[in-house]
Amino acid sequence: MLNRWWTYQKERFPIAANGLLIGVFSFSAVSYSALLRGGVPSWDSSTVAFAIAFLFFLQLRIADEFKDYEEDCRFRPYRPVPRGLVSLRELGILGALTALIQGFLALYLGGLTLGLFLIGVWLYLGLMSQEFFIRDWLKAHPIIYLISHMMIMPLIYGLATACDWQVTTGVMPSGLGWFLAVSFFNGVVIEIGRKIRSPKDEEAGVDTYSYLWGRKWAVFVWLVVCTMMAVLSAIAANLVGFGLPLAIATGLMLGISGTLAHRFLRSPLPNSGKRFEYLSAIWTLLIYLSLGIIPLLISP
Repeated sequence: MLNRWWTYQKERFPIAANGLLIGVFSFSAVSYSALLRGGVPSWDSSTVAFAIAFLFFLQLRIADEFKDYEEDCRFRPYRPVPRGLVSLRELGILGALTALIQGFLALYLGGLTLGLFLIGVWLYLGLMSQEFFIRDWLKAHPIIYLISHMMIMPLIYGLATACDWQVTTGVMPSGLGWFLAVSFFNGVVIEIGRKIRSPKDEEAGVDTYSYLWGRKWAVFVWLVVCTMMAVLSAIAANLVGFGLPLAIATGLMLGISGTLAHRFLRSPLPNSGKRFEYLSAIWTLLIYLSLGIIPLLISP
């Protein structure tokens, strides 16, 4: 039993890798909120924000398993659910258990108000899982599809920040919108970055952005979104006294990203598209370490 779930997490939701990224962004969220209000985050707020966010990303994976089941059976029978490693029923039970844990943690930390915020994110996740009941239309408009699905990111990040400000002052601190804007573009960077592939790595039935838009346009859009995220993150970091260091760091990252993108377009070797997924993870770590964690550590 445990071996099956261990294999599932390795293939579809690596706990260590996801835990690291989610831990950085969730602690950054509560730290950034605390810095804006002139305080420090509590241990309870940080722990609950991480747990709720981690479970949300697991729920996103479970929702995708349901949403993509027919396509996976047809085009990707090697995945855990089509090949019978775990069943949709088991994943549904797991999803329900994670929701119960989230509800308990939200009520424990912030009472009914934080619980209502949680319900709001659940509702959006539910609509996402049903493709907003316009699946075919969204599939025909990939940019709108991308935007509609990435809106879940500022909702999750906003809930994480609420684990700080809602349970302390009860008032959202001024400037938090910049952080939420960064979270949206970070989600887009990750989403596009993990779906850019070299021609030999494309799979039938898998709508990668390199397939939908062509490699050049997919890479170009990824770089543009990285640039927008860099600008917004510098503005957000400036509000907590870390704008210049982050601007310098993101400038270097843009140079590295542009160089590797150029090499990929010039010579798209097999598996070379993975570099965009790795770069997206590095972008995430850089941005969120610089927005909340490092400024908190060096604050007087």
